[in-house]
Amino acid sequence: MTLIKSISGIRGTIGGKVDDNLTPLDAVKFASAYGVWLLRRNPSDKKCKIVIGRDARISGKMISSLVSNTLVGLGIDVIDLGLSTTPTVEVAVPLEKADGGIIVTASHNPKQWNALKLLNEKGEFLDAEEGGIILELASSQDFDYAEVDELGTYTKLKNYFKKHIDEVLKLPLVDVEAIRKAGFKVVVDAVNSTGGLAIPQLLEALGVECIKLYCEPTGHFPHNPEPLPEHLTEISKRVVEEKADLGIVVDPDVDRLAIVNEDGSMFGEEYTLVACADYVLSKQRGNTVSNLSSSRALRDVTEKHGGNYEASAVGEVNVVKLMKKNKVVIGGEGNGGIIYPESHYGRDSLVGVALFLSHLAQSKVSCKELRDSYPAYFMSKNKIELTPQIDVDAILSEMSKKYSKEDISTIDGVKIDFEKEWVHLRKSNTEPIIRIYTESGSQKEADALALRFIDEIKVIAGL
Repeated sequence: MTLIKSISGIRGTIGGKVDDNLTPLDAVKFASAYGVWLLRRNPSDKKCKIVIGRDARISGKMISSLVSNTLVGLGIDVIDLGLSTTPTVEVAVPLEKADGGIIVTASHNPKQWNALKLLNEKGEFLDAEEGGIILELASSQDFDYAEVDELGTYTKLKNYFKKHIDEVLKLPLVDVEAIRKAGFKVVVDAVNSTGGLAIPQLLEALGVECIKLYCEPTGHFPHNPEPLPEHLTEISKRVVEEKADLGIVVDPDVDRLAIVNEDGSMFGEEYTLVACADYVLSKQRGNTVSNLSSSRALRDVTEKHGGNYEASAVGEVNVVKLMKKNKVVIGGEGNGGIIYPESHYGRDSLVGVALFLSHLAQSKVSCKELRDSYPAYFMSKNKIELTPQIDVDAILSEMSKKYSKEDISTIDGVKIDFEKEWVHLRKSNTEPIIRIYTESGSQKEADALALRFIDEIKVIAGL
C-alpha cells in the first residue's frame, strides 16, 4: 500500500517496506520533517513545544513513541497526552501554549492503518502550502538534530479529557441544567478506542446515564470503525433493548459523531451537523459552511434562520478556511464532523454531543421526532477501488463534459447538481479510492443515481 500524503496528514498501513507503508523509519522521517519545519517557523532562543496524543489503535503506542523521541532529538519539548482524541489534542495546543501538535490516528480507517495528523500553534490542521513544505523536507531529509545538552524534554499529562470537558461545559449554548433535568439514558459505541474514555466522562458531567458498548480502549475494533448505518446494527438493537433515549457513536479519534434514534433507526450522520446548526442558529443568527459532499439539509436549515450557506472543497482545512472567510457561527462536514468556532476550529464530537443534547432537552421531543422535523434527504455513499491503470482526472473531465448543461462545481472533483438530487465524484484524500456520493428524495433514488454513475465510470475506465 502506497503511503498517502495529503492535507489530511501522512497515512499508511503498518508493516512492509519503507516509503510504501507507514514503517518506523517513515514515522521518524515525517516527524523529523514536521519538527524541522516548526523550528524554522520559530527561530528564537525559546524552546519549541509540541502536544502529542493518540487513539487506541494497536500500533499507536509504537508510532507515538517514535514520533515523541524524534522530536526530543530535535531539541523540542514534548507534552504527551497518551490516549486522547483528535479534538482533545486540538484544544490542548493553545491551552498549553504549544507551537504545534501531532495526533497519531488514522481516524475511521481499519486497524492496520495509522497516520500523523499535523497541527499548527492554534491547534488547527496545516494548509496545503505548509503540508507541501513538510513533504519536501521529508524527501530531502534536510534534518539537523540537537546536540546532547540541547535535547528536548518529555512530559506525560494524564486525563486531559477533564480539561477538554471543562472547556465544553463553559460554552454558553451548552445547557447543562436542561440536559440534567431531561434524565437522558444513552448507549455509547466507541469502537474500542478513546471515545470510550472521553464520551462517558462527558455524559457523566452532564448527568446523563451512560450504557457502554465497545468502550474499552484496546484498539481491537469490533466492527468497521467508520460510523455508517451498515456497521451500527449492534448499537441499534441495544438502544431498543435498553429503552434508551438515543445512541451515540464516534469513530476511533472522536471527530465524527453519529446518532441512533430511540427506535434503533439512524438519525443519520449527515443530520448531526444539521441538528446542531439548527440549535445554534435558533440562538444566534449567522452563516454556515459544509463541504460539497454534505447534505442540502444544512442549506435549508440555514436559510430558514435567515443565514447564508456555502460549500467548500472536501477536507477539514478547506472547510475551516471558508468558515473563517464567511464568519460562520457553526459548520463542519456531513460525515458527523461538528466545527463550532466558539470552542475551536476543529471537528469535535464532545462539542457535538453537548450541543445535540442541549437541543434535544430544550425541544422536549424524542430523537426520532427531532429527526423527522428536518427536510427528508437520503444519501448513498459508494467508492471504487483505484488501480494504477485508472486515470481518475480523465474520468472526472469526461463526466464534466457529459453533464456540462447541469449546475457543475469543479473545485473538488466534479459535483453535478440536478434539480432534486446531486452526485459528487472525487478522489479520496485518505484512501486509494474514488468516492461517489449522491443525494435524493428517497434512499431508492439515491442508490439508483449512484449505481448509474458507477456504471458510467466503469464504461469510461474500461472496467
